Amino acid sequence: MNKYIYITLVDNTVKEYKLGVTPIEVAKDIFSEKNIDKLLSASINDNQIELYTPIYANSKLCFYTWEDELGKKAFWHSSAHLLAQAILELYPQVKLSIGPAINNGFYYDIDFVNTSFTEKDFSIVEKIMIKNAKKASRFKVYNISKIKALSFYKDNIYKTELIRNIKDKDLTFCTNDNFTDLCRGGHIPNTAFIKYIKLINISGVYWRGNKNNKQLTRIYGISFPNEFYFKKYLYDISEYQKRDHRKLGKKLGLFTFSKRVGSGLPLWLPKGTLLRKLLEEFLTKLQQKIGYEMVITPHIGHKDLYTISGHLDKYMENSFKSILTPNSEDEFILKPMNCPHHCEIYRSHQWSYKDLPKRFAEFGTVYRYEQSGELHGLTRVRSFTQDDAHIFCTSDQLLNEFKLVIDLVIYILNSLGFKEYTAQISLRDYNNTEKYIGTNENWQKAEEYIIKATKEKKLKTKLVYGEAAFYGPKLDFIVKDALGRNWQLGTIQVDYNMPIRFDLNYKGYDNKLHRPIMIHRAPFGSLERFIAILIEHTGGDFPLWLAPYQVSILTISKKYIVYAKNIYNIILSSNIRVFMDDRDEKIGKKILYAEISKIPIMIIIGYKEEKNKSISIRRRGSNNIEEIKIEKFLNFIKKELT
Repeated sequence: MNKYIYITLVDNTVKEYKLGVTPIEVAKDIFSEKNIDKLLSASINDNQIELYTPIYANSKLCFYTWEDELGKKAFWHSSAHLLAQAILELYPQVKLSIGPAINNGFYYDIDFVNTSFTEKDFSIVEKIMIKNAKKASRFKVYNISKIKALSFYKDNIYKTELIRNIKDKDLTFCTNDNFTDLCRGGHIPNTAFIKYIKLINISGVYWRGNKNNKQLTRIYGISFPNEFYFKKYLYDISEYQKRDHRKLGKKLGLFTFSKRVGSGLPLWLPKGTLLRKLLEEFLTKLQQKIGYEMVITPHIGHKDLYTISGHLDKYMENSFKSILTPNSEDEFILKPMNCPHHCEIYRSHQWSYKDLPKRFAEFGTVYRYEQSGELHGLTRVRSFTQDDAHIFCTSDQLLNEFKLVIDLVIYILNSLGFKEYTAQISLRDYNNTEKYIGTNENWQKAEEYIIKATKEKKLKTKLVYGEAAFYGPKLDFIVKDALGRNWQLGTIQVDYNMPIRFDLNYKGYDNKLHRPIMIHRAPFGSLERFIAILIEHTGGDFPLWLAPYQVSILTISKKYIVYAKNIYNIILSSNIRVFMDDRDEKIGKKILYAEISKIPIMIIIGYKEEKNKSISIRRRGSNNIEEIKIEKFLNFIKKELT
């Protein structure tokens, strides 16, 4: 047996080591002591492991620090272990379920049995977590048989169910200090790396997301390796609270919610409706230039429609249930997706290859029954409008059409101030293919087209497995907002399967029927979620072209209302959105109201302006006031809007 193995490093350097070498031993060979102290985790052949895991075969080795996504993942997953350990110390009778790392921290789902747990308990749990972190206990991952694992968790129905669903004969446990958990691995070297911990929220969630199961308590937390990152987080949180779209939406009069209407069903107020319409008009004009045709489809569809599409089988768990009708044989569903309707629009006509591509676009409202604990302002709602479009094309046209949609999404993101983004190629989970419809051959072709398109467009991409739609792989755009948070916005999907299910075809140049390929795309994703993110990204300070009111006219007193009304009509006739504040209030109060309402430009009208037939302009956030003629103002604002 060979006593040596070859390790390939990130820079493709190949080094020889003894069989069973650990990543930390390799690190000591290639890094300075200062850099070694920053290492949190590693991976061999793209499989994340601990720094003390022995390596027994030739492998590609990568290291991760806090600056890496997978470094943070290991850090926060390890912190979830500390949370569960602390909870067990306080409440020995609880039943643990799962505790993963998430995009910004971690959570653990716990059955507190007959005990209550609230945010008032956060501080004591945090203190215990920090106390245990200081012990510097190593995370030791080891194999255990399924029989022993079931015996260990004989009193925990959640862990038992997880264990029974794992196909492997041997499982892995992780032990640190006096705490042991069912775990696949991917931890930091020891608990002492965790210096600061903040528990941030709790919510109720059903086990496995099934409302027929018991509701568990989900505790969210976040942790950091030093004071700098912790203080930055606290600063970001304070900034987020200022920009929270729920508060700003109410303050700016954009949208509201009503318990009588129903949770997760937003009501758009006049200014919010105007904001939506502006975004719709912006996208509609872009789409018309490149050959999209607008369509409208109903809010409901017959159950058979979703049986054909596959949504009934794969998607209906989170959808509204059937709508009752006077005719018991008719069963309708609030539509969770627009694509089946668009397939039927395509199917209503016999197309030729000369007609393709066909690009059908719609601002279509869809409905999904999100659990009440998951609802959050406009970002998680039960009714939302997708800027949906479906492109039906030939295989020869697919690559170019996909690239054109990439161009459209990037133009939209840049136009709305989202300059930083990553394109995520979301593929199948190859270990759980029953989640998807269609043949492996078609899936492979679709994935290859997406990868090729992103390479030709020279996009910065990352591959993620298991995030594909059930009918096809997709390209998701992950944007970074002004606070450095990542959001998934635009999406483009390649679908070979729905055209087959709906028996869609076109007549080819050979006069035979051929199957089109379908591209699903939504640059905003949904108007509700996009607007929520846009509010927080801009802090409600929308660009001039998108502000619901672009100009506010403020009268110093009632004596100048007639002249102000004349100015108002001139501006309004120039297609500029203007609001007139002629209340019997002091000018300082009117300016403050315009500032709070985030109206970009104020026009002040008083004695001097009426006498000189002029206006005085004040920009939001500025104390400078400039007196100019109305004609000059109109020319100036029109230039800003072009």
